[in-house]
Amino acid sequence: MPRELSAYHRQIAANNRAAILKAATGLFLELGYDRTSLARVAGNAGVSKATLFKQFPTKAELFEASVLAAGDTPDSEPLEPPPGSFHAGLVGLGMAYAELLSRPRMADLIRAVIAESTRFPELRQRTFDFGTLPVLRALRNFLQAANTQGTANVNDLDVAAAQFLGMIATVVFWPRLVHGNWSLTDGETLHTVDEAARTIVARYATRVS
Repeated sequence: MPRELSAYHRQIAANNRAAILKAATGLFLELGYDRTSLARVAGNAGVSKATLFKQFPTKAELFEASVLAAGDTPDSEPLEPPPGSFHAGLVGLGMAYAELLSRPRMADLIRAVIAESTRFPELRQRTFDFGTLPVLRALRNFLQAANTQGTANVNDLDVAAAQFLGMIATVVFWPRLVHGNWSLTDGETLHTVDEAARTIVARYATRVS
């Protein structure tokens, strides 16, 4: 039976893992998968190759872990839509989603996944919603609550959530994926989210408030 690591050694392992993932993410985004070597990742992370291999035996595993870790947002606060109306709640959640899509490297990470999608088909599926899951969960809960309160009648929560977030991503994110210099002002982003919210209200609200 393997001996359990002490708290000190667990912290060292966690620090090494974080350093490796940070170095790997930068190199994968800068050089691509094929041109990124594990030796260079170890050097940039300040760890030995043995330490790297202990955490990530293959480059494929390291790539998967890097993408998933970079898209994760464990430090984010639980999303609570503003009270008041179905429309206001949608706008609050929509703006949180737009902010997430506008974070540095989000477009670069998606490009990396697309570029390697034939090599890592399962990764593409696992990362389709990476980083956006807190918003998706909060939106689904919000729509369910609206059903319960009688302010909306949403038969399929997943379809409605996809419709709302899709309208936002089409303007806020996908053009930036193709055109790196694409950007919106705060006012344009708010207008986009507000229009998407109005569309959802028109389709699903049982009473306008």
